[in-house]
Amino acid sequence: MSSANPATAAGVPPTTSGSDKGPNQLAAAFSRELSLASRSVHADDYINNHRAVAPPMHVSTTFRYSNNPDDLVPWHNTDPAAPYDSHVYSRDSAPNTTRFEAILASVIGGPTLTYSSGLAAFYAMLVFLNPKRIAIGGGYHGCHGVIQLLSKLSGLEQLELEDDADLAKLQKGDVIHIETPLNPTGEARDLAYYRKKADELGCLLTVDATFAPPPLMDPFQYGVDIVMHSGTKYFGGHSDLLSGVLSIRPDHAADTEDGKPGWYKQLVEERLFLGSVMGSLEGWLGVRSMRTLELRVMRQSASAQQLVDWLSSELKSGTGAVADLVLKVQHASLQPEAADANSWLRKQMPNGFGPVFSIYLKSEEDAKRLPSKLHLFHHATSLGGVESLIEWRAMSDLTCDKRLLRVSIGVEGWEDLKEDLLQGFRAL
Repeated sequence: MSSANPATAAGVPPTTSGSDKGPNQLAAAFSRELSLASRSVHADDYINNHRAVAPPMHVSTTFRYSNNPDDLVPWHNTDPAAPYDSHVYSRDSAPNTTRFEAILASVIGGPTLTYSSGLAAFYAMLVFLNPKRIAIGGGYHGCHGVIQLLSKLSGLEQLELEDDADLAKLQKGDVIHIETPLNPTGEARDLAYYRKKADELGCLLTVDATFAPPPLMDPFQYGVDIVMHSGTKYFGGHSDLLSGVLSIRPDHAADTEDGKPGWYKQLVEERLFLGSVMGSLEGWLGVRSMRTLELRVMRQSASAQQLVDWLSSELKSGTGAVADLVLKVQHASLQPEAADANSWLRKQMPNGFGPVFSIYLKSEEDAKRLPSKLHLFHHATSLGGVESLIEWRAMSDLTCDKRLLRVSIGVEGWEDLKEDLLQGFRAL
């Protein structure tokens, strides 16, 4: 069965001439590339066939075929009045997720598919690439769980990313998977370095960029093959939807000259059978959220930087409640390369180092108690929402240091967050 629905093409970035009435329509009207903020609001305009400014929410799982028998072609169901908003069945495509994917494709820079969660996207990616070996470092424990499941099914071998002897075991077609910035510490890894490694070994390079969404990082600048996001986080941005995102490097996505489907169409077809699609409500929420992506992320990242700088200065002073209780703070901005304007880190993350950082307290008991002393920070897992969160990370990751607190900065005033943390430290 081939998923040939024209609506699925919505995730493909513009590739045709300025006369295209589809994805290229907006770009053709301007002499310069539109900003990320403008594309976040308007990249899906070509799909909208209604006069309503706010996107409608469609809940239908199935869509009527043409009344003309001569127009019936398997897995084609083009509505002449809405050629870019034509669908067959929601396990293949649906109106709200199609618009969400169109915006994501524009802001990430490659054809994009959405899934029911970040782990569903990671699973779909590994099923598609089907490596015999995968090199992965620390990071999100859920991805390690997916690898264990696949190991049980296929014998997939997990290798340690930062062990040269393990890396040497990789062969052509295997995967190097990088998470940057890293969960839960917010520290970054050098994509150019791992692209070179992947090329030397004949491997594919995949990146989980959840902690650094646009406009903080563009992994495709470094030749990454597939960029993954947990869209639940910053793309959702309001702690109210689950989503996973895979974006494919454009040259992989295109069909070959002999007509063989590119990665994009292959992934669409595999998703049809995996069944891990987003729901219509989540797609609608995703479109709503993307409108403010840049505003949210830039503010959150700037506020996080202010707080990291303050905490670091308190630690250096050696006196006060912060210095008494805190062992260390981890964040990409505290890596040595952040101080060098010409470093890989400053080039990779030119617009800020991300809204997540970690605080290690000297005492496990104090780490467990601090969240209960705070008023603006919710003690909860996840991240990326407009509200600031703090998590005694041992609540959801049994493998981490029990002195670790992961902090996700929201859109509140950073001075208020600073005061909240300070009074919490003093209360301890």
